[in-house]
Amino acid sequence: MVSSEETKAQVKPTIQTSRPRGRPRSFDRETALEKAILAFWEHGYEATSVSDLTRVMDIGAPSLYAAFGDKRSLFEEAVSVYGSRYAAFADRALAEEPTARAAVERTLREAAHAYTDPGLPQGCLIAHAAINCTTPEVAASLRDRRNAMIAAFESRIGADVAAGRLPSDTDARALARHTGAIIHGMSQQARDGASREELEAVAEIAMAIWPRT
Repeated sequence: MVSSEETKAQVKPTIQTSRPRGRPRSFDRETALEKAILAFWEHGYEATSVSDLTRVMDIGAPSLYAAFGDKRSLFEEAVSVYGSRYAAFADRALAEEPTARAAVERTLREAAHAYTDPGLPQGCLIAHAAINCTTPEVAASLRDRRNAMIAAFESRIGADVAAGRLPSDTDARALARHTGAIIHGMSQQARDGASREELEAVAEIAMAIWPRT
């Protein structure tokens, strides 16, 4: 006859084990960011949802928030990288060309090339993302970037006026605004299907009105 103590010894206790939690999916941050840049560039800020981003970046929402913060933070980083990677041609032209005229002419020609690159979304992210943007902070940030570019052109034009390379009655602010309007218009024209050659023709006409000494 088996004693109660022996019976207890034969019964193994059941150990409750929890299933291991899934580890966060690893991903290459730079690759994911590049995909976000292209998504915002193609669709704009408002029309690109978090679910759109997680799909194109191939990551889960928790990974997106952990790596980039919220959608707005991701957008700000995307715009910053876009500016240095794809839209730095204006800064380079202003830094490297000897005159404001040469800098603007180079900027417009390079914009015609960049905005129609067949391997990338057409036009300019900073211009396109502002369309139908109802988030005040994002709209203000994009506006500040566009105005900073115009201010840089105005400063360079004003320096050329002071140095006698442009007529003394040249309206530096208006000429800089004109340049900004042409660049913005070229971006929209590119999205509407204008070719590189067509935008180069626009640039040529824009430069024809520049004052000469």
